[in-house]
Amino acid sequence: MDTNSAEVIQKTPYALMGGEEPLRRLVKRFYEIVDSDPMAAPIRAMHKDDLGPIQEALFEFMSGWLGGPALYSERTGTICLTEPHAAFEIGEPERDQWMHCMRRALDETEVSDEVKAMLEQPLLGLADFIRNV
Repeated sequence: MDTNSAEVIQKTPYALMGGEEPLRRLVKRFYEIVDSDPMAAPIRAMHKDDLGPIQEALFEFMSGWLGGPALYSERTGTICLTEPHAAFEIGEPERDQWMHCMRRALDETEVSDEVKAMLEQPLLGLADFIRNV
């Protein structure tokens, strides 16, 4: 790997966040908010009682999406987001609820302002992509 490649790798959101443990804390906090924030009740209702498996799946997905290890695609063979969400009506309100929870989680964990700014539009695009109504 040349110096330029190493520099690019270090500038991924995953690396800037600090890697696996900070991402795990972010995803854990995200699902704590989904589970407890009344604004998120509609999207909480789309999930099973046990949030552990979906929390792990989001961690795995975000790891690769943020430039870290591609754990989700290695485990599932795909990164398809629409199929797992197809059974639910997801419109602008649900997208906005998801973003509300993610913004809170970003604010309530040690994610830097630089990384928050870097992720705002891509996260909104991701949340918007799975809308199906």
